[in-house]
Amino acid sequence: MGSSINNSPLLRHPFDPSLFSSALYLPQHLSAPNPASYNIINPKVLSLDRRKRRAAILNCQTTAEKRVMSGDRMLVFVPPHPLIKHWISVLRNEQTPCPVFKNAMAELGRLLIYEASRDSLPTISGEIQSPMGIASVEFVDPREPIAIVPILRAGLALAEHAPSVLPATKTYHLGIGRDEETLQPTVYLNKLPEKFPEGSQVFVVDPMLATGGTVVAALELIKERGIGNKQIKVISAVAAPPALQKLSEKFPGLHVYAGILDPTVNDKGFIVPGFGDAGNRSFGT
Repeated sequence: MGSSINNSPLLRHPFDPSLFSSALYLPQHLSAPNPASYNIINPKVLSLDRRKRRAAILNCQTTAEKRVMSGDRMLVFVPPHPLIKHWISVLRNEQTPCPVFKNAMAELGRLLIYEASRDSLPTISGEIQSPMGIASVEFVDPREPIAIVPILRAGLALAEHAPSVLPATKTYHLGIGRDEETLQPTVYLNKLPEKFPEGSQVFVVDPMLATGGTVVAALELIKERGIGNKQIKVISAVAAPPALQKLSEKFPGLHVYAGILDPTVNDKGFIVPGFGDAGNRSFGT
């Protein structure tokens, strides 16, 4: 099993030639425990002339389709939006005060949830009367709400604006702590339903994907309730290779949306350079 990293803002196919010029990139310093499990797109391709670039992209697409289109690979999306980079920079700064940090996390979550929902929202069509005449319209179907699962407590800040982005949501809180010595997760609050409605789309909101223990525990609980890998999207402020590797092995077909990818995790389980403890910095305790 493996994963593919895609920085395109449209997120339909990691090697769609029509999207390639919009900014597909991966920081050159990023490495994974198993580099072969990631599709890394060389930024030098962008410097080729149009004909050669198209040939190079098509070659990548042909090679990758056997792996990606079969649905057996996790996809990682890093939208290259200036506002995402701005809020990441605010979160990075160790001098950012708690209220500003929490607000930055919420604004970053708003943008990532917008991107993650691009192909997840069922719609209904019809006609309405506008002040000037009849208009064809399309609404998000309120009968099929997105299930938002913030992992407490830092996930509360990242998921704060979900109801303002998505017209129909249901929120299920999930509290998972991490032992500071063993780094193993412990569930202390579970407000998930006994069974999710058939066809539900679930957004799991976990700001820090470091070792992967917490998010894996959350996804296993959600899958026990009738949800498949392709129905889940993970929303994260920052992700690191150990967590991504673990997710790609355990949940093929999963989609992960991250504000940024950082290269390492230290021996205490914190992402480097990361943001520090997102829960403490959001709530001041």
